[in-house]
Amino acid sequence: MEILFTFVPKEEMQQQIITEFPDADFHFFYKDKSKLPTADILVTYGEDLDEEAIAQAQNLKWIMVFSAGVEKMPHEAIAARGITVSNVRGIHKTPMGESVLGHLLALKRSLPDIYKNQQNHKWERQFRSTELRGSTALILGPGAIGAEVGRLLQAFGVITIGCNRSGNQAEYMNEMISFDGLLAKLPEADMVISILPSTSDTKYLLGLEHFQAMKQDAIFMNFGRGDLVKEEVLIEAMQNKMISYAVLDVFVQEPLPEEHVFWSLDNIVISPHVSGKSEKYLERAMEIFLPNLKKWLSGENEPTNLVNMEKGY
Repeated sequence: MEILFTFVPKEEMQQQIITEFPDADFHFFYKDKSKLPTADILVTYGEDLDEEAIAQAQNLKWIMVFSAGVEKMPHEAIAARGITVSNVRGIHKTPMGESVLGHLLALKRSLPDIYKNQQNHKWERQFRSTELRGSTALILGPGAIGAEVGRLLQAFGVITIGCNRSGNQAEYMNEMISFDGLLAKLPEADMVISILPSTSDTKYLLGLEHFQAMKQDAIFMNFGRGDLVKEEVLIEAMQNKMISYAVLDVFVQEPLPEEHVFWSLDNIVISPHVSGKSEKYLERAMEIFLPNLKKWLSGENEPTNLVNMEKGY
């Protein structure tokens, strides 16, 4: 059984894997797919695959994606071959939940202004700080990450409204709505937090009318995918101060170009797609992959966190 990694874990992690599975043949190459034609299993971050690579991978049975998003993968080619795909859905919930909460607390408690005043040696006590308690958060995509965000916010006394395609109940949500009910619910939200993947249902889900429906002092946070809203729509909303702040961790083009207008808007916070970063990332990913590999090698060919390549998640 040949298993190809297109990234290189730390040496001690490699040795742990090799020791645990002595009968498997592991290859650890950084973005090198020379072993792909003979690989049975591919472990990847998902951004280095195209239709040509899938065509070369004649023995490939399972793609393990060490990321939650799979939108950059060649869905049709993979589905046509019947290749199993799974990901590490859920491991981002702790760092991303803390990142969302950190940004919210910073804005609510005037921390950016406090830090700026310190740099300027300025003693200033007149801030328009507000509280999380008693506010309402509308969470787009209340899955594993969204539920963790909801749990943390509820601990601060925030009412949570979840929104997904079905409207079915999700953990740590006081209320659930479907995408169809989103526009009518936005006027109630003090924070609108998106953790949605990029799918045909979510691409450009938010239009100008959605920002017009939000409270003028609302905070919009996009921690899912950059194509949730067209950039020109978001620019118009922020230039016209339809809401107070937008906190963006994801963008259509990454890195964000230096000349992009987002950089110049003082009501936009730019986070360079780092909300899921953690020193425990690979460790948590391996905790999903290794038990699945053990089952796969014993003939159980249905890993956890299966991805439906036709739906895109």
